Amino acid sequence: MTPLNLRSFLIPALLGVLHIPACRAVTTVSVSATASHTIPTTLLLQNRAFQQVTPSDTSALDPWVAVNGAELEVIADTDPVSSALPNSLQVSIPSDATGSVGFSNPGYWGIKVDSSWTYNASLYYRFPSESSYSGTLTVGLESDTGEVFASNSTTIDGSQTSWANIFLTLTPSSSASNTNNSFFVAVNGSEAAGKTIDFAMFSLFPPTYKNRPNGMRIDIAETLAAMKPAFFRFPGGNNIEGQSFDTRWQWNATVGSLLDRPGRVGDWGYVNTDGLGLLEYLTFFEDVGMQPIMAVWAGYSLDGESEPEDALAPFIQQAIDQIDFVVGDPSTSDAAALRASLGHPEPFYLKYVEIGNEDFFASDSYTYRWPDFYGNLSAAFPDLTFIATTYPFDPVIYPTPPHYDVHVYQTPEWFVENAFYYDNFERNGTTYFEGEYASISTNASNLYGTSAEGRFLYPTMQSSTAEAAFMTGLERNSDIVFAASYAPLLQLVNDSQWTPNLVSFDAGKVYPSTSYYVQQASYANARDLFSVNVGDEYLPSTLPTENGALYWTISRNSTSNDVFIKVVNPVSDEQDVLFDLAFTSVASSGTLQLLQGSQNDSNTPEIADLVTPHTSTIATGQTFDYTAPGYSVSVITVNAS
Repeated sequence: MTPLNLRSFLIPALLGVLHIPACRAVTTVSVSATASHTIPTTLLLQNRAFQQVTPSDTSALDPWVAVNGAELEVIADTDPVSSALPNSLQVSIPSDATGSVGFSNPGYWGIKVDSSWTYNASLYYRFPSESSYSGTLTVGLESDTGEVFASNSTTIDGSQTSWANIFLTLTPSSSASNTNNSFFVAVNGSEAAGKTIDFAMFSLFPPTYKNRPNGMRIDIAETLAAMKPAFFRFPGGNNIEGQSFDTRWQWNATVGSLLDRPGRVGDWGYVNTDGLGLLEYLTFFEDVGMQPIMAVWAGYSLDGESEPEDALAPFIQQAIDQIDFVVGDPSTSDAAALRASLGHPEPFYLKYVEIGNEDFFASDSYTYRWPDFYGNLSAAFPDLTFIATTYPFDPVIYPTPPHYDVHVYQTPEWFVENAFYYDNFERNGTTYFEGEYASISTNASNLYGTSAEGRFLYPTMQSSTAEAAFMTGLERNSDIVFAASYAPLLQLVNDSQWTPNLVSFDAGKVYPSTSYYVQQASYANARDLFSVNVGDEYLPSTLPTENGALYWTISRNSTSNDVFIKVVNPVSDEQDVLFDLAFTSVASSGTLQLLQGSQNDSNTPEIADLVTPHTSTIATGQTFDYTAPGYSVSVITVNAS
């Protein structure tokens, strides 16, 4: 093989930790990835506040169930717990009731019960009519066979006709062997016989990441943090648009008390509680050490409608207020003052703001929406950088966007064939954000039919190595590709609308995919494959070439002198390569991190760790041979000066 050419250029900061996951699409309960029904926060109760449901409809109860004869109905309460939450759960105790009577919730396909945790449970209650009743209310956690792991009680009073909040802690006496468990609320049937009680806004949380109130589920948050992401794109792609103007994501409906968050009908067919709101997002980013790439709604919804130009002013102001909440001065901005009142007086870090999402679906109206939003937002926030979301230069919009967000979901073959996609892009001052990409199917004729033949349920080594080949092109063109993010991010395995995703999970466990390990995995003693192993200088080499057998990038840390050689083999046959490193001094050994498997190997709930990275020592030097196994990503780290 021909030797490396050592013409180098600096790698932009966001490519220093390249290929960061981001949420496209919708929140369910709190946050989600594209079209995947997900729960990345710690909230354990499904339909906890009866948001956006039809009162008196039996489906409004789902998944709550009656216990020991209680009668349950979701009602439009005449005196609701808040204007944002008009519905409550009305519980009628039979007049001949005995024993423990109440209701339960099985969570999101189960609840994990861990004896090392203390759970925080809360609810609101009131009596529709005053009485002399006084009795015991008990909340707890139990198995599907009736074993009670934890319970706690308090006294409720029939004179309480206004809403009262109950907060109780639950410490299990033992851990459950599975997640087939429920949260229950019960009263003594004999004491409460014939009584009616209204309940609202239930909450059940185990410990959270960094102990944040209303915070993130620890194992999911740690899995994301282990990728050492530089940024997080939020609130997700289609999630911001809404199926109509009225159901769009609105920042001010996601902050403050949970009682003031009405939720919304999400873009993928289920209700979003907005429990993970703007402040929770931003706090999580700070806790992990990543920066936000934040989108603002730009006048287009998924029903194909665009706001006319003369109606944009209030939406532009809402976008200004959203940004002010993040970075504004509390002394001059009401939105920033709200942030300060919620416990974060100092501004959050923010550099990039996307105007809309996938506006190639409404490119005709973007020709006026882009200049109106961009002009006003850039004037209000001259230090921020704004990203357009149409196809690059199609249509031509003015002012010329400084950045474009590019999305692609394709076959493995497409990603391999387009590993040189950006090589011939004009260097004209415009840079690019590969905001969503994933290899999703082997069926090029039906990429978006989720049940179509060839669709991946989980990433495979074929799809992941194809993405890695494409990623070598992103890194090679990091002078114009300033950031990239795989999408979708998270998948609840019990109920998903879009596959595959970077990380899957259920009520008890998290399942990092093969693409996770390609992107930024940190597993056992193996370091991250792509993002951590990036220097601050890119070193072009004579190879690879288009339509070649292997794909690679080489970068160097100018401080440590570590050289990172990433080799991708996206086919089944092993491939030989000779490296000739034109350095004066090269260490005689280096480190090999290898992710390798068969074409259809996937990490799944059944075999969670089928393919993971492995680390070994490799002989190096100024010249050395390497054989890349079939369907593999190899990272060779060697010190050279």
